[in-house]
Order: sequence, then C-alpha cells, then structure tokens
Amino acid sequence: MPYSFNLAEPAAAGVLYSVLAAFTVLAIGAAVRDAWLRRHAESEAKAAPTQSIIQSFLYPSDHFLSARNSAPWSTIAVSYFASGMGAWIVYGTTEMGATPSLSWWGVIGYSAASGVPALLLFYLGPKLRDRMDRWGHRGFSSADFAFSRYGRLMQLHVAAVSCFYMYIYLVSEFTTIANVYALIVGRDTTGSNNEGYTTSVTISVAAFTLFYTTVAGLPASIFTDKFQGLIIAILCLTLLLACTTTSRNAISRSEFGKASNWTTDGFVALVTLFIAICSAELFNQGSWQRVWASKTNRDLRVGMSVGCVLIFLVMIFFGIMGMIAYANDPEAYDSFSKLAYLSFFDLLLPMGKPWWLVTLVVLTTLNASSVDTLQNGLASVLSRDLTHHNLSMNWSRLVVLGFNIPAIIQASERFDVIQLFLVADLVCSTAVMPVFFGLVENDVKLFDGKVVIPAPTELGSFLGCLSGLAAVIINGQINGVNKAENPITGKVYERGPFSYFWLTNGYDCALCGEKTMWTFIIVPLVAGAMTFIFTKLDLLIRGQARARQPLLPPNLFLSCLAEDTGDGDAGDVVAVGDGEQQKIGATDENNKQADRGTDKDVEAPTSNGIIELEQHA
Repeated sequence: MPYSFNLAEPAAAGVLYSVLAAFTVLAIGAAVRDAWLRRHAESEAKAAPTQSIIQSFLYPSDHFLSARNSAPWSTIAVSYFASGMGAWIVYGTTEMGATPSLSWWGVIGYSAASGVPALLLFYLGPKLRDRMDRWGHRGFSSADFAFSRYGRLMQLHVAAVSCFYMYIYLVSEFTTIANVYALIVGRDTTGSNNEGYTTSVTISVAAFTLFYTTVAGLPASIFTDKFQGLIIAILCLTLLLACTTTSRNAISRSEFGKASNWTTDGFVALVTLFIAICSAELFNQGSWQRVWASKTNRDLRVGMSVGCVLIFLVMIFFGIMGMIAYANDPEAYDSFSKLAYLSFFDLLLPMGKPWWLVTLVVLTTLNASSVDTLQNGLASVLSRDLTHHNLSMNWSRLVVLGFNIPAIIQASERFDVIQLFLVADLVCSTAVMPVFFGLVENDVKLFDGKVVIPAPTELGSFLGCLSGLAAVIINGQINGVNKAENPITGKVYERGPFSYFWLTNGYDCALCGEKTMWTFIIVPLVAGAMTFIFTKLDLLIRGQARARQPLLPPNLFLSCLAEDTGDGDAGDVVAVGDGEQQKIGATDENNKQADRGTDKDVEAPTSNGIIELEQHA
C-alpha cells in the first residue's frame, strides 16, 4: 500500500470535533450578536423591537433566511470563496496535475472553470435582482426567478434540478471528508470493513453543520465564512511552503518538465470542465444566496470578481502539487500503484504528523464551509413559498434533514467524486439555457422584423429542458452505451438508456475524451434551440393570451395547507412577450421596492406597461 499514514484516531477525532465545535460556537455567537445589534439599533431609533434569537429560530425572518442586502463586497468575496472550496479540491485539480495526458490544460481548465461561475453571477446576479425588484418579488433562490418569470411548473423543475445537484455535491463532500480521515489514520478506503468509521465522520459533520445552520441561519453562516476563508488561505500558503521545501519532495526542472505538458486531451478536458461546472453552479442555490445577500449590485460584482481570483489561485496550487507528486515517482503513477487523485497525499506523507494535523484542519474547514452552504441552499428552495403562505419553516428543515440522511448512506458507497459531479453537471446542462433564456422578456426582432425570436413561454422552456434530457439519451444510443461501468474498478453504476448520464466513456479519467466534450457542447445547445422552437409552436397553437399564462395555478400544492398572507408576492407570475409584460395575480405596490438597497448601476426598468390580470389560482 503506497500510502501508510498512521495518525492516532483520537488525535484525528480531536481535530474533527474541535473544528466543528469552534464553527458551531462561532455561528451561534454571531447570531446572538446580530440579534442584539438589530434590537439595539431599533431601540435607538425607538422602533418596535424585532425577534430574539429564539424567536428567529421559531419564526424565521427574511433576514434570518436570506441576509438580504446586508453583506459588503469583502464579505461576499470571502464567503463565496470559502463556501465554494470544499474538501473535494484535494482530488480535483490534483488528479489533473498527476495525469500527464491532461497536465497544464487540465489544471488550468479545472481552476478557471471553478472560478468562472462567480463571473456569471457578476453578470446574471444584478439582472435577476433588478427583475425581481421590478416585479415586486423577493427572491431566495433562482427557483423563485423561474416562478416569477414562468410559473409553478418551471419553478418545480428548477427546484428539482437544483436539489439534485446540491444533493450530489453533499454526497461528494461527505465521501471526501470521510475518506480523508480514514486515509490519515491508516484505514483502508476501498473495502467495506471501515464503513463504520467513515460513516461516523460523515454523521459528525452533518450533525454539527445542520445544527448551527438551523439555529443561526444564513447570516451566521456567512459570518463564519470570513474565518473559514482566512484559515483556508493561511494554511494553504503554509502547506505550499512546507510541501515544496521538504527534501523528499524535491524534483529537478527536467523532472517537472516531463510531468507538466500541454496536450490535446488536456484541452478537451478544459472545454468539458468549463461547460459542466458553469452549468451546474448556476443551480447551486448556496451561491445565489450570496447574490441576494449583497448590499448593492456593486458589492455583488466586486465580491464575485475577488472570489473568482481566490478560487483560481487555490485550485492552481493543488494542481501543481499533483504535478510535483507525479514528477517524484512517474513509474508508480503510470503503473497505477499510485493513484492520481490521491497525489496530494503522496506529498503530504513524508512531512510528518504535525502537517497531517494541519491538513485535517484545512480540509475539515473546507468541508464544513461547503456543507453548511449546501444545507442553507437546500432550505432556500422552499423559503419563499413557506413564508408567503405562513407555513412553518420546520417543513424546510425536515426537507434538508431528509436530504442529509440518504447522502450519508450514499457516501458510504464511496463513488468516484468527479464521476458524481459529472452526472449532476450533465443534468444541469439540460436546463441551464431554457431557464436563463427567461431573461429575454420581449420578442427579439431581426432583419427589420422579418425574423422574430419569441420570448420563451413556460411550456416552451419546460419542453426545452426535456429536449436536453432526450439529447443525453440519444447521445448514449449513438455511442452504443447501455451500461455505465467504471473502467478501472469494473463497478456497474447503471444499466439501460439512462446509463450515459454517467459518461463512462472508457478513457483514463472521467473528464477525458471527445465524446464527453461533445456531449456537453450538444446538450445545452439542443435544449436552448428547442426552447425557442417549442415556444413558437406554443404561441401558434394556443395563442398569445393562453401561451403567456402559467401552466399550473400559482398556489398549487400550498393553498390547501395555509392561508395566503396577502403580501402580494407568491401569487404573482409575470408573463412576457410580444412587446408587453403582463403580471398575473394581484401585487401590493408597497412591496415592489422590497427592502433592497440599489445603486446607480441598476438597470432601469423597461417602459412596458404592466397589465394587472385576474389571478388564476
């Protein structure tokens, strides 16, 4: 066995529980401080007092759920960086770096693709904020945009895709942190003999993070991100210096030259990674929560720009570590006696137990930050409907708990982390174009009006998403794939028409190969094109009046559970197209400028009149 770590289990447990306990205390302390400051400010202003922390837990406010308009750019930058860098990064770019057929292009691709979603939010975030403001709606997630722009059906579809992606992300984080602890204490990470130990690590992380996110809310989670981001940055720099100055890790320039290459396969992986990660991260509601939490659009843009750079630098660091590990022992990696995704630990091994402990602190911090963000993100999908209909937020908390339990169980099966992400990424790529084409609010006229591209309808967008799913299945049939099997371990993931979602194309790594790249290119393009084709057919068959209305009643599934609060939010669905915006449902004018600070760079509302229609519920 090439890796022979032997850290005492009590020492590893000490790190695990100390880090988790520290962030729990920090989060709850932040929540108490926040509640006291808000009450003090209201007392100074002689306003009615708001909730205590206990009341916030029992009856969550908008601030508790969204931290709306409260975070400056520096907080957004560090929060996005800390929450986006999970423990999985020790596997991601290190595998690219330690695989010479991918090398520099793979490392740069993974690093840049991990940071670019922040730039997408730089562009899309203000647009969604402005539109939700203009429509008089409060957003908690991009599913709320789908509801306001399209209707209940698309909201449910976006919620389903988002929850699937965040669930896979959660499984990947649980799998990674459990395997890291098992590896460092000298336990086998491939067999089933040590499932009890790895599951106990996973349960610990889930329990602590679920507790403090439930009690303290999103503002406290963002507050802890400041400390988590600082710890990650300092310790990564320390690890960089330690790894590269240890004599056993020393390599010559020629050895590094053989390990670092610019290859066609690496460039193919780069293209795949850009499309895959960008598609998926637009359905990560933890990231969208940072959009709503930003004080202004300027804070959002600056914060996302800085967060992008920080993520890129950390990912590059781990990628170069993979190259150094390969250069140290190329024969072992070429013969698979050492595995590329574990290359970072090859460098860590000779550094001694103190550095093993430092690494556990870094990875536990990374893991806790990502997991608490995912748990808040899962809760945000239901926040708007639950608050509007005056339903208990305990329903949302039960849903989050419901996702954590199977995630813990599935983490014990030890799926390949990158393979898991690819499945989720491909599902997200089927919906990304249809959903965000919703930003097209008016018909686009080309060639002096001779060609008209209609603003998408709900039915057109939904059928576009289904077309993306169909494109994956058809790709699988064309490539003759009827069974998803790991080419190294022989493990069968899936049989039948859906097996191509696993993208086991038989190459050296899950990301490799032109078939995978072309799949990620074709699928979103098909979904986007079919959105407009089905929209055109929808308008021709059902006519403007019917096609521009939601397919399902806005209060479907909820009206039977609770009374509408009458705040004029969740019942409003904006239908657009043919040069007019139409709002379906009554809107309280006083809620249109719902407490969000705006700045001078906010896009001006269109001049199109808003026509109040009878609510269809």
